[in-house]
Amino acid sequence: MNTHGRVLVIAGSYSGGGAGIQADIKTVMALGGFATTAITAITAQNTLGVFGVHPIPPEMVLAQGRVVLGDIGADAVKTGMLASRATIEAAAVLIDEAGAPAVIDPVMVASSGARLIEDDAVWAITRLLIPRAALLTPNAPEAAALTSLVVETSDDLRRAGEALLEVGAKAVLMKGGHIAGETLTDILMTPAGEVSFSGPRIETRNTHGTGCTLASACATGLAQGLSLQDAVARAWAYVAEAIRHAPELGTGAGPLNHAWMTPDRT
Repeated sequence: MNTHGRVLVIAGSYSGGGAGIQADIKTVMALGGFATTAITAITAQNTLGVFGVHPIPPEMVLAQGRVVLGDIGADAVKTGMLASRATIEAAAVLIDEAGAPAVIDPVMVASSGARLIEDDAVWAITRLLIPRAALLTPNAPEAAALTSLVVETSDDLRRAGEALLEVGAKAVLMKGGHIAGETLTDILMTPAGEVSFSGPRIETRNTHGTGCTLASACATGLAQGLSLQDAVARAWAYVAEAIRHAPELGTGAGPLNHAWMTPDRT
């Protein structure tokens, strides 16, 4: 059976369509995969900010994932907004039951600055999710929160990445979007070494959902049997073009164009 790469996404819903589950589904499908979901929260969001969050009970998160896994299966798992320790525990159970590589995007704060995670959930990410990560994809503020290190330069990213590998992640993609400079560099680190992905920084307001999109693109590549480096390279190039082809929607942090590869959608 040709599955095209089945990705179970465990994350929150973003009503504006540019981030969260909506961005995840668009990304997986754009890259030829098949997305299934376990929704962890419903949020009222647009390009200007977060206006409300309604958590889904952890037992319902678990139920969503289990019925999907029992019927459709998964070749990779991707996590996003998990919010609470109990939801993180449910995600850890689903990762184990999926028996597939997990891409962990440690979503903590929205682009608007709104906090999306409870205080005790950081401990749960460190103890329950990072050791299960085939790939961890933190930005600089998330890396700082997870390691208690200052993360302001590329060298700081490397130090934080090494600390996260020591916690148990099999690989980390340290995202450099928050590091000052005209060139943006993300660093893929494994116990065997590192590979950098660099390009000119794109000056635009349309970057909302880049983290969700990048992690889902990586998960799709892994689900389709790509090597880790190839999955990240394809994901990195996909996101860069999605930013360049952004549809200029909203008046705040605008969404990407997840369908930029589709004819008549650019």
